[in-house]
Amino acid sequence: MLNNPLKHFILFSLGVLYFSGAYAQKVLTIKDAEATALANYASIKAKANQLNASKAYLTETKTEYLPDVSLSGQQDYGTVNSQFGPLYGYKGLSVASSGPVLPTQNWNAAYGSLYLANVSWDFFSFGKAVEKVKVQKQAVSRDEADLAQEQFQHQVRVASTYLNLLAAQQLAKAQQDNLNRAIDLQKVVIARVKNGLNPGVDSSQANAEVSSAKIALTNAQQTVQEQSNQLAQYLGIPPQDFLLDSTFVTKAPNVPDPPSQVSLNNHPVLRFYQNRIAVSDEQAKYLNTFSYPTFTLFGVYQGRGSGFSAASGSASNSTTGASTSNDYTINSSYGAGADPTRYNYLFGIAMIWNITNPFRVHYQVRSQKFTSAQYQDEYNLISQQLSDQQVLAETRISNAMKNFREVPQEVKAASDAYGQKFALYKNGLANIVDFTQALYVLNRAEVDNYIASNNVWQALLYKAAATGDFGIFINNF
Repeated sequence: MLNNPLKHFILFSLGVLYFSGAYAQKVLTIKDAEATALANYASIKAKANQLNASKAYLTETKTEYLPDVSLSGQQDYGTVNSQFGPLYGYKGLSVASSGPVLPTQNWNAAYGSLYLANVSWDFFSFGKAVEKVKVQKQAVSRDEADLAQEQFQHQVRVASTYLNLLAAQQLAKAQQDNLNRAIDLQKVVIARVKNGLNPGVDSSQANAEVSSAKIALTNAQQTVQEQSNQLAQYLGIPPQDFLLDSTFVTKAPNVPDPPSQVSLNNHPVLRFYQNRIAVSDEQAKYLNTFSYPTFTLFGVYQGRGSGFSAASGSASNSTTGASTSNDYTINSSYGAGADPTRYNYLFGIAMIWNITNPFRVHYQVRSQKFTSAQYQDEYNLISQQLSDQQVLAETRISNAMKNFREVPQEVKAASDAYGQKFALYKNGLANIVDFTQALYVLNRAEVDNYIASNNVWQALLYKAAATGDFGIFINNF
């Protein structure tokens, strides 16, 4: 046998290991939950990427101010039947500076080449480029507001689920306590029935109470699992059992009904709707610029090579492959055409205006203004809903605080009644119906006690969601 000191040491060590394991799980505070959710939740990452895309497109849009600068080189083979005269293709990569006009059509062909630099700059278009940049700036502001409102709404979702899970855990605890009391009752009833002190029907009723308590406990545990799974989804982590901060079931907020520091117009959701309107209004201005012409400066410098050259005689040169035909010489070698021998430049100014554009643009602008009106109506609806929710939030907080102050009396009275009925029943002075009624009243009081404080926090969270000020909730304990 182990001596007493060694036995005590072993028991002490086992106790330390047990309690170390019991407290190894870290408490998930609500602030930690919020930080994890904001970092992991996929919809927030999607909104952030959408914002980054808008910022990148804004940078690209600003380059609309820059002229088009094109470099080109080509080498080809063909005929040269042509007409004299310069010609510039709008924003094209070539100018038509050609050779002599021949009296008849012919099919003489040789190699040729073209190398050019082309500059085209829409230097004045009635603010088209400027308005396009303004549209994209508003789009960036809209996406920033969209990200902010998504983060805010997710904070509210996480906090609400956190409180729901905590309430579910407390309700499961209440049902476990109720089951334990039902089992204690069952033991007393069975003992008294065996001794002939109570009728046999009492044991049947006690068994029914135990079964009912087990069912209630199973349902409560199911709710815990559902809320735990939902919280894990919002946190972006695998499902697991959470050990939560019990502050929300043991105390009320430091300031039950704090004033919001955020005006209604600055509510994250309303700011997003405001920016939607601003983007649409700016798009209408941008579309309107398409009614006006565009003024363009352009310039081209080119070098050309050709196997066709001025005639120097009528003889044929068998060594070079060149032949003379009336007004020009044909050299069919590749090198003769690839090497530039003539250079041309061209510059000018152009005005481009599709005179039917104003008719089309008028209806595009009109359509966009209707879109702005639609966004304004949606803004007004959300604003009215949030205003109404703020009024309701005040009432919810007031009622929750009344229940929070009242519930301790309910618990004390129910606990006293249960103890009294239990003592009376054990001594044969009360029947089982009276006792089970006291058991039910105590269970209901414990449930009310667990959720009363939680409801205060839920009401405060509702006000935070309605006002757009999450700080009145998260910084109030």
